[in-house]
Amino acid sequence: MENASNATATWARVVAAVVIALIPIVLVLTSVRLLLTQIFVRVDYAVPGFPADTFGFSLQDRLHWAPIALDYLLNDAGIDYLGNLRFDSGRPVYNERELRHMVDVKKLVQVALRVWAVGLVAVAILLIALWRGRQTRQAWRSIRAGALGTVALMLLLGVGLAAAFSFVFVGFHRLLFSGDSWLFFYSDTLIRLFPEQFWQFAFAMIALGALVQAGILYLLARWRLRSTA
Repeated sequence: MENASNATATWARVVAAVVIALIPIVLVLTSVRLLLTQIFVRVDYAVPGFPADTFGFSLQDRLHWAPIALDYLLNDAGIDYLGNLRFDSGRPVYNERELRHMVDVKKLVQVALRVWAVGLVAVAILLIALWRGRQTRQAWRSIRAGALGTVALMLLLGVGLAAAFSFVFVGFHRLLFSGDSWLFFYSDTLIRLFPEQFWQFAFAMIALGALVQAGILYLLARWRLRSTA
């Protein structure tokens, strides 16, 4: 009997540890998914002080071309979806270097969305397993710990963004993309649509979104732990 009890406790701790590790990933990727919308693009462009395009794009031009780039990242189309785009002058909207980068970005986004979906399902299944295994408090403790871990990570990210955004941004690209495929001229369409200020706001919203979600989970878990004490 004691061995069975010890085995159950060990199983519960292992499951809880996995939940704790997955929660920050799921919350951050939830924020990322919320940003992959036309609504966010419009909000980002509306941020006070957002720089005008010195090469001629108006706000309406940006609001026309940026959602198409976003659609490409989320749909099943090939790179011709962007490669066939032309300005009124007949010049391609994206050059070959930009198109290669967008292929890489799409692969990354698709992987991230799959990880997000799998993570959500995994967390749900593991928590249900804990609750069905009469490990209710362990389940809520794991949610609370995962939320606190998310807060710690997002605060660390926030400090990094505030202190040295360019360093964090460059490091992010060097980690996820090979070589210098992500470097462009200021006159290139991708930079004109998505300048550094766009990404500053995006990274800040990812961190803030994860913090809000973590705060809600933490308060819910704390309330449930107190009510079941």
